[in-house]
Formats: sequence, C-alpha cells, structure tokens
Amino acid sequence: MTTSSSERGVSLGMPELPAPAYPDDVRARLETDAREVIARYPDSRSALLPLLHLVQAEEGHVTRTGMRFCAEALGLTTAEVTAVATFYSMYRRRPSGDYQVGVCTNTLCAVMGGDAIFESLQEHLGVGNGETTGDGKVTLEHIECNAACDFAPVVMVNWEFFDNQTPQSARVLVDDLRAGRPVTPTRGAQLCTFKETARILAGFPDERDGAVAAGGSAGPASLAGLRLAKGETSPARVVHPRDGGPHDGAPERDVHEPSPTEHLSSHDAPQDTSASDPSHPSPTTTRDGGASPRPADSAGPTAEEGE
Repeated sequence: MTTSSSERGVSLGMPELPAPAYPDDVRARLETDAREVIARYPDSRSALLPLLHLVQAEEGHVTRTGMRFCAEALGLTTAEVTAVATFYSMYRRRPSGDYQVGVCTNTLCAVMGGDAIFESLQEHLGVGNGETTGDGKVTLEHIECNAACDFAPVVMVNWEFFDNQTPQSARVLVDDLRAGRPVTPTRGAQLCTFKETARILAGFPDERDGAVAAGGSAGPASLAGLRLAKGETSPARVVHPRDGGPHDGAPERDVHEPSPTEHLSSHDAPQDTSASDPSHPSPTTTRDGGASPRPADSAGPTAEEGE
C-alpha cells in the first residue's frame, strides 16, 4: 500500500496561489490614497514604505493581499515588495493587537530594569515575545533600542514613549490599555490604535485635537552634547574623592533633579525606582577611581560607608 506525499507530511515545494485582491470598495478607497502618496515622490518606487504603512492601516498587518496591492500600484514585482516588507520590523507579518507594547532590552535599559519589565509583562499578560493577548488589545515584544537612553528603562506603545518604567508601572500601563482607559505618553499625544498610527506614518494628517501640538522633545542628557557644541556650559557635577571632601578649590554645585512636571505621563514610574536593582547597589566610579555622588534616595551603602 502506498501513501501520498501529503499523507506523509512531505512538502513538494509547490508555490502559493496568487494573493486574493481587496474587495472592490476597499481597493477603490486605497487606490485614491495611494495616488496621493505616490504623487509626493519623483520616482514612484520611493513610495513603497508609506504604501506598506497604508495597507498595514487597513488590516493591522501587512498581508499578501496588501503586498500585491503595493506591487500593482508601483509597477513592482511581489518579490520586490516582499523583500522590503520582511526587512523592516515596523511592518507586522501577522495579526497583532491594537497596542504594540515594546520593551527596550538593549544594554542600558536592560541594566536599568528592562529585562525585569519584559519578564514581568510576559507573566502578567500570559503571552510571549511577539504574541497578542486573547482580547486582541496588546501585542508584547522586546526591541533593541528606543533611542531614549536618558530615560531608561523605556517602554514604547505604538511608537510613543513611556519613560523611567518599572515592572509595576508597566503592568498598570497595559492594564489601562486593555481596559480602554485614557493613556498619555510621557512625550507626545494621547495614544491611538496601531491601525491609526500606521495611517499617520503613511503620511496622512493626524486630525485629532491637539495631537500635532503635543509633540515630545529630547531629555536634558540627550541635549548635553548639542549644548557643548554650541559653546554653552552647564553647572558641573562635582565628583568627591574617596576621603569624602570636595576637590581643592572646587565649589559645591547643586545637581539638577528632574521635577514631576518634566515627566508628564501619569504612567511614568517614580524616579527613585528607575535605578538598577536596589538590592545590589554599586556606586559608579570615575576614571581617576573616585566614587561618583549617589542620589540621596538610593538604596544601600556608599563606597565610603562600606570601607
């Protein structure tokens, strides 16, 4: 008795059938939007990235149908479109939630607590990396860098920043998202859904009241190099030697501590909890071996106290 290849679980490598087209009404609407996008570029193929955002806004991820639409609109092959759609992580390849929650686990954020935040959210939500909660609200993923190291550890929701997070504050954040409660990022406008975000990234206006005016800005640490390049100076941070006294001739200066008004999101964690594991404190050292000053609320003994 013989068995077929399908019964043996063997794939013959047969090609997929062509992707189905959008329904006529959807296609007509997308074609109108696509013409507007393509008209912005001297070379039509340059419009591929925003067109992928456009089709992502339709279904919440880039489908084979969406890639077929982009290829036909731009005169490209589906292979060319697929090569781009699979290269960039901002394009989702499978259904995802209304809110993409990305936890930075790159070096600095990881040291400051990003790994703990990610593990806590996996347990709290009951999902793994790249998975979506059963209610379709939240997709959790770890990402490599949010370019906001001065506010580490950082969580992003639909590309908007939530700074100085802790496992507890991140759990409150996702609970609010799932419950439909208003959530405002640290920098930027109140959140919209991932589909709405994708349409904005395609280049269409954000028509929500106050959304454009609510733009974010970089933090003080991010702008320090720019100030120095412009010849500006800022108060020096005085480093004390191991004997506990100030350097000879160095005046005492106050160190700026961020005020609550500098972090406008109600989901920002308190500043004193954004440090690395308080159970294992380790004072930083300068190049000459001196211990840097520690915040007054840091846990654990200082270098001087431990000697």
